[in-house]
Amino acid sequence: MFGAPYFVRRCGGFFPDEECPSVQNAMAKDGVINLSSSLEDYLEAIFQIVREKQAARAKDIGSRLNVGRSSVTGALQSLAQRELINYAPYDAITLTDKGRTIAEELVRRHEVLRDFFVKVLAVDATDADTAACKMEHAISDSILERFVEFAEFVERCPRGGNDWIQAFNYYCEHGSKQDNCEQCLTLIQEDLRSKQMAAETDTGPTVTLGSLKPKDKATIVKLTGKGSIRRRLLDMGATKGTIVEIERVAPLGDPIDVKIKGYHLSLRKEEAEQIEVQSL
Repeated sequence: MFGAPYFVRRCGGFFPDEECPSVQNAMAKDGVINLSSSLEDYLEAIFQIVREKQAARAKDIGSRLNVGRSSVTGALQSLAQRELINYAPYDAITLTDKGRTIAEELVRRHEVLRDFFVKVLAVDATDADTAACKMEHAISDSILERFVEFAEFVERCPRGGNDWIQAFNYYCEHGSKQDNCEQCLTLIQEDLRSKQMAAETDTGPTVTLGSLKPKDKATIVKLTGKGSIRRRLLDMGATKGTIVEIERVAPLGDPIDVKIKGYHLSLRKEEAEQIEVQSL
């Protein structure tokens, strides 16, 4: 999360129509916000709808979560009581700063798990999304970070990469073929030698993040900027060697939406120009 010291205490079960039994107060005495997995789903849904339409309405939330009006009303009242949303009957619903901070983290948890299932385990996207919805409420922060780190490791390790993921997918569908292992290892060694030779003759040019196109990936070489954006990137763990992916570039090139360690970040063009990267 960015900046604000908000923490969420999760309740174990899913309660579609009422509060988790262990959650009776809007705010715990120690300042920890209590949210059931159900309320987390509502907050995440509101975040997604607001991102698409700038504001959410009760019928949009009910449609997205496939729940009735009374359930939506109760959840909205609970979230408003916790000061996570701006809500009044029949008005558009928006997130407070506190609510947006927590929602961003919830979305990140979901997307990290979903992307891991799809990109590393070669799971069907729909199945991966369903599994992520169930797991995101219970998995600890430390384990989530391991998912992020392992996905980056697979992407960068000479023995990993897309070919390795595709081979694993083939293994899952057709079973093991041990006679291919020696050939696979030989190809990996040849590929590694060619990359080492290229590195000895050319370390590869560095460019600014602002020069990349959507879907391009690169590793951070240096953060030359100062101020809040530098602190924000460092808080997310965006240090030298971190993989960054370009998600979207506005028609006029400003802003630029990027993904770093599962976080979505919108950068001004001038901010992106202060980040030196090396294309993957």
